[in-house]
Amino acid sequence: MPNRTAPTLEELLTLNKVQQTLRLTEVNQHLESLSAQERVVWALENLQGNHALSSSFGIQAAVMLHLLTSVKSDIPVVLTDTGYLFPETYQFIDELTERLNLNLKVYSAPVSAAWQETRYGKLWEQGVEGIERYNQINKVEPMRRALDELNIGTWFSGLRREQSQSRASLPILSVQNGVFKFLPVIDWTNKEVHYYLKDNDLPYHPLWEQGYLSVGDTHTTQKWQPGMNEEQTRFFGLKRECGLHEDNNDTHQ
Repeated sequence: MPNRTAPTLEELLTLNKVQQTLRLTEVNQHLESLSAQERVVWALENLQGNHALSSSFGIQAAVMLHLLTSVKSDIPVVLTDTGYLFPETYQFIDELTERLNLNLKVYSAPVSAAWQETRYGKLWEQGVEGIERYNQINKVEPMRRALDELNIGTWFSGLRREQSQSRASLPILSVQNGVFKFLPVIDWTNKEVHYYLKDNDLPYHPLWEQGYLSVGDTHTTQKWQPGMNEEQTRFFGLKRECGLHEDNNDTHQ
């Protein structure tokens, strides 16, 4: 584990990027040797500020929801609701919220989906630039507002390296916009996810049985077809990330 002369985790947030990277590399070497459950306990004990878990209530969302609430039952679960989720997703949210007694916090854009369409048209049909603007309005801004209003110092997420090329090299612990980002199942395979769900009697998203590998908004999610990878089932294959998991050097830093 990191030596005592190294900067503390709290001090890490004040370091420049080079120093921060070196310190994070050291910490992540230790975290890679732990199980997902041990990582969660470590994060709750060592990372400062309030803790929260973000969830899109996607295909395998029950894994992180169960993993975190098993250790910290009242952890805030932040959902950014675009207003365009599948009916099955809203049903899944209700099911898991009741079953796991989730402390659910729902955040949305200040302007309704219908009003946005009146102002901008269907942004998701306007190429990469339109999709990015849509995501900024409906996902990024509401999530930043949640982090600010809930005074979150550590943000848990269920990203996994196996999901896409853009996630293939992500570490367990990082700093994103001045907040600790913690990914306890980053190295899990689909097989490990499956057995965790099975062993804990947890459900996949209802659309899993209909051929969906990843689920977001109705207008930018496709069923898997032969020859497609998971990345190609979202945003018409134009991009994988919605912007939530990008460090934009904003006022958090």
